[in-house]
Amino acid sequence: MRLTEKESREIRKLLRDLPVTEEAARMKQYVQHGEISTYDHVISVVRLSFLLNRRFHLGASEAELVRGAFLHDFYLYDWHENGYFGRLHGIHHPGIALENAKERYDLTPAEQNIIQSHMWPLTLFSVPKCRAAAIVCFADKVCSAYETVVRKKSFQC
Repeated sequence: MRLTEKESREIRKLLRDLPVTEEAARMKQYVQHGEISTYDHVISVVRLSFLLNRRFHLGASEAELVRGAFLHDFYLYDWHENGYFGRLHGIHHPGIALENAKERYDLTPAEQNIIQSHMWPLTLFSVPKCRAAAIVCFADKVCSAYETVVRKKSFQC
């Protein structure tokens, strides 16, 4: 399954100016999985989440789904460097990403839940509470697994 060009345009329209911010440029500098940048990772999660929602008629708000997926890893640091959480990054970064996003953007409750719960079940008590959050949580796992195994290529749909 692949997104159509029309769907790709719809995603760009929903993201508005998020991909061209200073913070988005910083995300391009941080490695997420293998050789994949945090920016490329969140774009893959955005695209897969949108595709799953559309193709399977899951009924999540596309605007909230896309914005939440883009901001789900908005932690803005290199977690591989000393001084960060290292192995505990997986547990702590959703809260950091949420705080960073809340400082810069007005977020709906669904967008907040998407960001906070995307690492569930690792973050045991931060459970997806809406369709969009469950979709992003799943898409993040698929993209992360692919990027970790392939290491040099982001998940494409």
